[in-house]
Amino acid sequence: MAYTLITANRNYSSWSLRPWLLMRALGIAFDDRVEPFLSLDNHERFRAFSPTGQVPVLIDGERTVWDSLGIALYLAERHGGVWPDQAEARAWAMCAVTEMHGGFGALRRERTMTVGQRIRAHPATPALERDVARLVQLWGEGLSRFGGPWLAGERFGAVDAFFAPVAFRVRSWGIDVGAAGAGWVATILDHPAMREWEGAALAETFREDSHEAEVMAYGEVIEDRRALA
Repeated sequence: MAYTLITANRNYSSWSLRPWLLMRALGIAFDDRVEPFLSLDNHERFRAFSPTGQVPVLIDGERTVWDSLGIALYLAERHGGVWPDQAEARAWAMCAVTEMHGGFGALRRERTMTVGQRIRAHPATPALERDVARLVQLWGEGLSRFGGPWLAGERFGAVDAFFAPVAFRVRSWGIDVGAAGAGWVATILDHPAMREWEGAALAETFREDSHEAEVMAYGEVIEDRRALA
């Protein structure tokens, strides 16, 4: 039986992108089901298929696997390529994934994911500056230690999928992540699966007011490439 992966809007949902991209890039087949954000709080509607009332959710037969990290760990037990083969790179990738999963709060808040927009950002807070500095340090470490072009070596893996939403943020908000970081951003944005996700995001005509307001709270939209609402 094929997996079903339930995700939300392509333009907004950074959490959805992570397992979707991981599975697409690794060639893990799944049925792609989109449940859009219809309001600020979608909890009760999403509870019909998700124990947390959130996405993403992976359905494997009678089993429900929730949370982007939970899904990545589940897939790693069943498919190769989620983590690097080399032990040092694997340990680094696991730590980087969990750091992304639990941290970078200011980056999430002040530079929300919006694939189809280009924004003139308001000045960064000290908390955001710390997050970006850590991002530059972390990406630089992975690329230099393991040789690139991906964050933990020559193959795409979970660590790249977990930072993929940040690549969209870097481009949309004009975040300076240094030369090495910018190189990885260009590499992942050119991945066929990322281009597929971006194409779907640009085709969306749906708008959700609270997500749109998050953008306006921290910057000025100078270009919107999405299909007209």
